Amino acid sequence: MTQSAQAKTASDRAGSDSDGRVDGETIRASAEQILDDIPFFGRMAGGDEARSRMLDVLAQVPLPDAVARQLALACDTRHEVYLHLVRTAITAVWLARTPALTRCDTAMAAAAGLLHDIGMLQVDAQILDPDHVLNREQRRQLVAHPLLSTAILERLAVYPAEVIRAVGEHHECLDGSGYPRNLAGDAISPLGKILALAQVVAAMFGPGRSSPEMRLSVLLRMTWHRYDNTMGMQVLSMLKPHLDVMSAEMHLLEDPIATLCEIDRLLRQWPLPLDGAGNPSAGRRAGMETLSANAAQIRRVLAGVGAVPSQLVLLEGHSKDNALQVELTLLTREACWQLGTLARQTHRRWHAQPDEDYPPAMQRWLTEVESVVASVSGAPVPEAGGQGGSGTQA
Repeated sequence: MTQSAQAKTASDRAGSDSDGRVDGETIRASAEQILDDIPFFGRMAGGDEARSRMLDVLAQVPLPDAVARQLALACDTRHEVYLHLVRTAITAVWLARTPALTRCDTAMAAAAGLLHDIGMLQVDAQILDPDHVLNREQRRQLVAHPLLSTAILERLAVYPAEVIRAVGEHHECLDGSGYPRNLAGDAISPLGKILALAQVVAAMFGPGRSSPEMRLSVLLRMTWHRYDNTMGMQVLSMLKPHLDVMSAEMHLLEDPIATLCEIDRLLRQWPLPLDGAGNPSAGRRAGMETLSANAAQIRRVLAGVGAVPSQLVLLEGHSKDNALQVELTLLTREACWQLGTLARQTHRRWHAQPDEDYPPAMQRWLTEVESVVASVSGAPVPEAGGQGGSGTQA
């Protein structure tokens, strides 16, 4: 069964109840359907006893009327948002379920996972369309939605402060590249770190995504510096990416090796010369130094997965290996997304004024990046805005 068929089946079987509310039993039924339909989540749940405990925790999340009706609205009109919330809650409970954590911790993880994107129900529905290019106002809404979610939960005065804080942190990354506050390292709460990874895992299994386990494997190996390493390894240990690829249909890039080499060339151009920029402010210079470090980090990640020219040349002549081509395509798309993120951060940190030109070398670099990104994704690099993260759920 395809991911989109699984999503529709789960939502059809676990709709809201007759008075327009979602309750604990609705959540349990939706979660159980996901565990049954998607092998990765079934493996995550474990044996009968562990599965039953997980479902009990999910069913016991407090759902005041305002939240129950918002979830019902999502269940009835935005199926994928609702199912993304349930998948995130399942993953968060699983990540929090260790001997060092109490049942209270798993309960908070369940609540944070189930409610983290409740603010997305208030934004333009076009934001959820992966093929839609966001305009400036939609990008603003995307960046702000974690804050909107926390504001909604704070008004209810039902959930612990740890849950509300984690909801606001679910798009933050350990390297400071997330949003809305660019938090880094231990500035992100333990539950926030769980939620940041859980929502990425959940997004990979959304409708229309072929080879979700291979995609997730590539993503975690390419972004190990953004998420908690121990939890990332925990997820990787559950994946069976090559079995996932065998039955998948995916649009493969024509020459991913050449594109990866081009991405490496563009990354090696940092730090960009600032000739023609006059006397850049201290803030601009500091921003460029940060981005130089980010470019070097991306190159280290690519080297770690064998995706730099000196390693890629060894793969020439293996073009008929389908599994290899799938992985190279996914590596290229993820590397391209990270390169595009670097370009967006360049726009944002340089913050050119309306009548101001970028330094010549920077403008050439931005133009070349836009060309590479468009060749892979078909979409240009926006000049500012939030990061969705490798095509993941916002």
